[in-house]
Amino acid sequence: MSVAPAAPASEPVEPRRTLIDGRVREVSVPALVPRVRRGSLADLPYDNARRDPEAVAFSRKDPEGRWYDVTAARFAADVHAVAKGLVAHGLRPGDRLALMARTTYEWTLLDFAAWAAGLVTVPVYPTSSAFQTRWILQDSGAVGCVVEDAAQARTVTAERQRLPGLAHLWVLDAGAVDQLRRAGARVADETVTARRGLLTPETFATLVYTSGTTGRPKGCALTHANFFAEVDNAVRLLHPVFVPGGGEPAATLLFLPLSHVFGRMVAVACVRAGVRVGHAPSVEGGGLLDGLAAVRPTFLLAIPYVLEKVFHTARATAERDGRAALFDRAARVARRYGRATAPPLTLRAARALYDPLVYRRIRGALGGRVRYVISGGAPLGSRLAEFFAGAGIGVVEGYGLTETTAAATVTPPDRPRPGTVGPPLPGTAVRIADDGEVWLKGPHVFAGYWDAQRGTAVPHTDDGWFPTGDLGSLDEDGYLTVTGRKKDILVTSAGKNVAPAPLEDWLRAHPLVSQCVVLGDRRPYVTALVTLDHEALAHWRRMRGKDHLALWELTRDEELLGVVQRAVDDANRLVARAESIRAFRVLTTEFSEASGHLTPSLKLKRRAVLRDFAREIEEMYGDRGTL
Repeated sequence: MSVAPAAPASEPVEPRRTLIDGRVREVSVPALVPRVRRGSLADLPYDNARRDPEAVAFSRKDPEGRWYDVTAARFAADVHAVAKGLVAHGLRPGDRLALMARTTYEWTLLDFAAWAAGLVTVPVYPTSSAFQTRWILQDSGAVGCVVEDAAQARTVTAERQRLPGLAHLWVLDAGAVDQLRRAGARVADETVTARRGLLTPETFATLVYTSGTTGRPKGCALTHANFFAEVDNAVRLLHPVFVPGGGEPAATLLFLPLSHVFGRMVAVACVRAGVRVGHAPSVEGGGLLDGLAAVRPTFLLAIPYVLEKVFHTARATAERDGRAALFDRAARVARRYGRATAPPLTLRAARALYDPLVYRRIRGALGGRVRYVISGGAPLGSRLAEFFAGAGIGVVEGYGLTETTAAATVTPPDRPRPGTVGPPLPGTAVRIADDGEVWLKGPHVFAGYWDAQRGTAVPHTDDGWFPTGDLGSLDEDGYLTVTGRKKDILVTSAGKNVAPAPLEDWLRAHPLVSQCVVLGDRRPYVTALVTLDHEALAHWRRMRGKDHLALWELTRDEELLGVVQRAVDDANRLVARAESIRAFRVLTTEFSEASGHLTPSLKLKRRAVLRDFAREIEEMYGDRGTL
């Protein structure tokens, strides 16, 4: 049995800093909770059911579209029954079970059921190609696979001849959960209890494969101890998020992929902390709005793309209603309020004026009770963080990787610092290497990359430090700012080093811009490829009477190009002249996972972009000389 996190600390833990040449080069923060020494994640549903069997653990949607609650006792019973079904089908302790589905109750149920049966789960993105799916199943040595629908089943079935170790394939839409329950009816309860008893904190819990921006994905072996260290310290640090005041129980709606470590970690943290959880399979369509209205979350987790869409949609709605100027004034007030440590009376009054007119509408669109958003996956940018803070929604920004079980740094709710990703998560150390690379160390850092030949993980280093490949700096208080990827640094033909991330992040914050790729490696100057957000573009066309123009005509429209140029000019203010964008090209297509230009976690595949848009890139340099 694992012990739940203790009550919150009354004072923040003081970080330990190491200075070299007057700069902070290393920061560590002591853990807020002791390490879990026995048990596993498989115990959590059983512990919750014993502690408070009638507590609401989940909100689910039935086939008729009605939402209902699942108690802690019901969830534990579901976990136990499905675990027995996995045992009945011959899966043994340590076997790998792949899960390929969107974000649903069944995903979380199977995750915990697999752990209760002593298995190791292997997430597969539901949008993965046949090759990606086969690689993950093959490399992990998965014995069983659960998919959501017939299309995914066909993807796996087409590769079965190359997967001799894959003995079982279940389809959720075909009643996989009920099939497992029925199969498990003949298995004694004590069998699952014995399986859980074999697990320790150091047992592998999951193999999470990286998105693979440059090559084949690698399996990150995460242990039960990695998850405990991550979620226990996060729950304690973010106590106002997971245990809001005023007697209001915490709730969240998960809509990011559980195949990604960010969503997965928060799902586990919610079960650990007793937070009510709802699931929405996608951020698109009415399902998300329906889930927000039904669950009425007190906090959400999101990637910057989602928060950008919320802001831009609200602004477009205001413009359509003839209230654009009002919205823009409210946005400016929110940003000023969000970055003020002690807002003056006049600013507080202005915020109070705009709250019912603008801010309350945004909170209402998110269910009406949201007080915090946990943002991760990519830098958010200070402008959006300040806006949401001023609108009454605190942004908790974090930074981490699959290899660190998600967050390695987190901005505390009571000490935000927009533009940074916060100080180290308690129990974590951050070091800035001589070349500016961010290194991480702590009990949440993974066991190593999976080695299919050895059937185990190979430790990543001897000293515990994990080099992230990211570049960053620490301020005097130990807050980390990430400035880009080492491998993405551009070196112009004049020898100038350029970090593309700040320019790209700024441009992506513009409502018309979907994606941006900054270029210039071994070139005389910096350029950019820009793609347009089709939803925002449709609104822009309607408002300006340009619906009759084809997309290719719009990308040459002087008014539209002028809008993008002004956005580029704003971004260029962030950097020196030699680092500024001197030319850009607006593309007629969007970068997407389907096009092969984005990973499932929406990271750019730069090699693919450089390859597929080589002509457009050459045109930006071909007739411009050396400017």
